[in-house]
Amino acid sequence: MRKVRQGFGTKGTTKATGSVHEYLAKVPPGSRAAFRALRAAVRSALPREAEEIISYRIPAFKHEVVLVWFAAFSNHCSLFPTASVISKFRTELKDYSTSKGTIHFPLDKPLPVALIRRIVKARAAEVKSAGKGESVKSMRQRSGTPRRRQRKRGQNLSSK
Repeated sequence: MRKVRQGFGTKGTTKATGSVHEYLAKVPPGSRAAFRALRAAVRSALPREAEEIISYRIPAFKHEVVLVWFAAFSNHCSLFPTASVISKFRTELKDYSTSKGTIHFPLDKPLPVALIRRIVKARAAEVKSAGKGESVKSMRQRSGTPRRRQRKRGQNLSSK
């Protein structure tokens, strides 16, 4: 049996978070109110059929595919709606820190609930317009969501 060494970067990473309620219990106390508001805004913009799951150790909503991810940190809450959606809202997000697929909402500013709802609705519409006939692979390529490279036994990942 392989031992997991406790140390820098490994504390709390030995077990994946099982539910959103467990995740919420681990959210820093100063971030809980903003996280709950973010969660409620996201939930209100999605179809009722969307289910809340844990993906990549953070909460997400899924309806056939994962629509959006969201998370809480000590000084901000993040929404992960994919790069294509962020690019559509670039001008409205100029006051917030963004990266390719992430939007950071600082805790010291009011949460832009209406903007979050529009972003989430845009992501849901993007997935819906892609249709059931489109493969997950092509949706990932279009949205910028990375895919995991699979390695076959004896195959080096650097060779093609």
